Amino acid sequence: MHDMKNRLLKTGLTALALAASSAVFAEDAMRSNVASGSYNGLQWTAQSLLTGFATAGTGTASSAGDAAYLPSFPASTGVVGLLMATTAGNFICSGTLLPDRQSILTAGHCVSDGAGTANPLSTTVFFQPAAGLSPTASIYNNAAATSRTVTNYFVSSGYTGEVIDQNDIAVLRLNAPAPDWAVSHDIYTGGDLTGQNFTVNGYGRLGTGAGGTNTATGRLRTGDNRYDFRFGDSAFGEGYWNGVFGSAAVEFSYLSDFDNGLAANDASCLLAADGDFTIPAGSAQFCNTGVGIREVGVAGGDSGGPNFINGMISGVNSYGLSFGMAYGDVNSTLNSSFGEFSGYVPTFIHADFINASMVPEASTYLMMGLGLIGIGAVARRRRTQA
Repeated sequence: MHDMKNRLLKTGLTALALAASSAVFAEDAMRSNVASGSYNGLQWTAQSLLTGFATAGTGTASSAGDAAYLPSFPASTGVVGLLMATTAGNFICSGTLLPDRQSILTAGHCVSDGAGTANPLSTTVFFQPAAGLSPTASIYNNAAATSRTVTNYFVSSGYTGEVIDQNDIAVLRLNAPAPDWAVSHDIYTGGDLTGQNFTVNGYGRLGTGAGGTNTATGRLRTGDNRYDFRFGDSAFGEGYWNGVFGSAAVEFSYLSDFDNGLAANDASCLLAADGDFTIPAGSAQFCNTGVGIREVGVAGGDSGGPNFINGMISGVNSYGLSFGMAYGDVNSTLNSSFGEFSGYVPTFIHADFINASMVPEASTYLMMGLGLIGIGAVARRRRTQA
C-alpha cells in the first residue's frame, strides 16, 4: 500500500478516537476527552476540543478575547446553546433556529450514536437575550437566557455514529416556539460549496490558533473561513477517501483548514501536494493562506453550530481532523490549532430531511384538515348512495 494511504489510515484511527473520547465535539468541562495510543509505530493523541487567528484569540472564561470574534445582536439570537443530559453525563453543543421557529438544526452526534435514534435523557435549548449576554458569560443555566426543552428528535436515518459522516445532522423539536426576538434562518440550497467563504458560529471552547483551545465554553463566538474541498472532490480521484475513516458516506463532507497566513501551515495545500494526487502545484482551490484576522477553526462544543452564507445555513459544524505536523499542524496535538481541518455537513444535500422535520405551517394543517373533511364527505355520500 502507498505510504500516503498508510498515513491516512492511521489518521482515520486518530479521528475515530475522538468518538470514544467524548462524542467528537459534544463535551463539557467535567468530561475527560483525551485519547492516545500507537498504530504501526505511529504515536498519536486525539482530543475533541471557535479558536481564532488573532493573538488574543476568542478569549477565556474571564477575558472576551479579540473583538473581531464577538457576535452582533440581535442578529445572532438564533444561534443557540444545547445542553444534553445523558446516562454518561452532561454534554454541550450548538444549534440554529429554523424558519418554523420551533425547530433547531444541529449535528446528529450531539443527540445520537447513530442508526437514526436519539439517546439524551433530556435536552435544554438556551437562547440569548435580544441584546446578547456579556462576552464572558456562559449561556448554560444563565438566568438571563431563555430556555426551551426538546420534545422530539429527528436524526438522519443515514447517520452511522462515526466521526466523519456526511449525514451527521439532526433536527430538534421544541416544547414551545422560540422567543419573539430570536432570528430564524433558512437553509442554503445553492449546491456545491467549494471555494465559497462562510461565517461560522458556536458556543465551543475558546482559544488561539497558535496555542489551541482552553476550557472555557458557552460563550458565543463567530468568525470566517472558506470551504477548501470535499472528500468526494474529483481532484483526489474517484472514491479515493472511501473507507479511509470508516464505513460512513464522506463524499459530501466539506472541509476548511485553519490558516495563519503562512504557506508552511496551509494544510489544504500541503495535502494536495502529496504524491498520491495529481493536483497542480499551487492549485488556487487548495492553496490559500486564509481570510485574515477573522479566520477561525471550530472546537469542542461548536458541534451543531451553523455555517452561514448570506444569512442562510450552508453547513453544520461536525468534526476536527489533523494529518499531523507534516501536513501543516503547528503542533502534534489535535486541539483546534493552526494547520488543522474543520469538517462540516452541508445542508443542501439534506434539504428534504430538514424541511420534513420542521413543524408544518398553519396553512398546511388547514389544507390537511380540509382534505380530511372532503374525504369524510365523499365517504358519507357513498354510504348514502349505497
